[in-house]
Amino acid sequence: MADYDLIIIGSGPAGMTASIYAARANLSVLMLDKLAPGGQIINTNEIQNYTGMGTINGAELAIQMFQHTQELQVAFDYKTVREVKVEDGLKTVFCEEDDAVYTAYAVILCTGTRPRMLGVENEKQYAGNGISWCAICDGAACRGKDVVVVGGGNSAVEESIYLAEIVKSLTIVTMFDLTADPMACDKLRGMENVKIYPYQDVLDFYGEKKLGGIHFKSTETGEEKRVACDQVFEYIGLTPTTECFKDLGILNEMGYVKVDAQMATEIPGIFGAGDCVTKNLRQVITACADGAIAAQSAARYVQGMK
Repeated sequence: MADYDLIIIGSGPAGMTASIYAARANLSVLMLDKLAPGGQIINTNEIQNYTGMGTINGAELAIQMFQHTQELQVAFDYKTVREVKVEDGLKTVFCEEDDAVYTAYAVILCTGTRPRMLGVENEKQYAGNGISWCAICDGAACRGKDVVVVGGGNSAVEESIYLAEIVKSLTIVTMFDLTADPMACDKLRGMENVKIYPYQDVLDFYGEKKLGGIHFKSTETGEEKRVACDQVFEYIGLTPTTECFKDLGILNEMGYVKVDAQMATEIPGIFGAGDCVTKNLRQVITACADGAIAAQSAARYVQGMK
């Protein structure tokens, strides 16, 4: 007999929504995460496109979601999942802390993604000490300073707008042009202390004991430029956090969990949801939708098992 009907690995919007729908389907649910509930939205200053919320701070939305799970008495524990094994239909989840082991009839993988790094010279040297991947975490310390953002997608533009309101100068360095929501791009371009360098390759970071600036090269003209700065924020894409599932044979070549329209993987009873699965649009609202679908699919599976 299993410890739980369903174990949800990850407590971002997908995982928390899945737990809500699963609890309302009368499943016994355990939600596991090595970090605080909320996933990537904890590090987002403003979310402006989550239906019904208008503009809301990411951490605030995360708190509201988690409170909803607790109103339904969803069990939650801080655990780092090391491996998932399947035997005779039962799923066993192995954790690093205290060598904890849990079993369930079904599992939903909601581990999300983590920021990708450039892989250029001196990046690791200044990581966490001049180079950051979270403007909400480290932006306040940049008030009145010269800052660079690398990237031109939604996250880069949204966080740049936040930073431009508090820093002395903001330089955007991006491989292509700005590719975020057009309204957000227009707002950023209209800010007086913002300078944008599109079609650039970052070559390296420089400085003595601390970060001094960024060195990049135009992919169109070959012209190289150095911009002095106090802080760099990188927003160049994401890598799925799915290493602990590699032995299950359900990942694609990029490491994302392969799922069908019902959020089911090729292994019966294992489902995926949120940013870690194969999909075209990674947003809070689509993560929540994935979680709801996965929970309903898991409920049907568990009922069949019982």
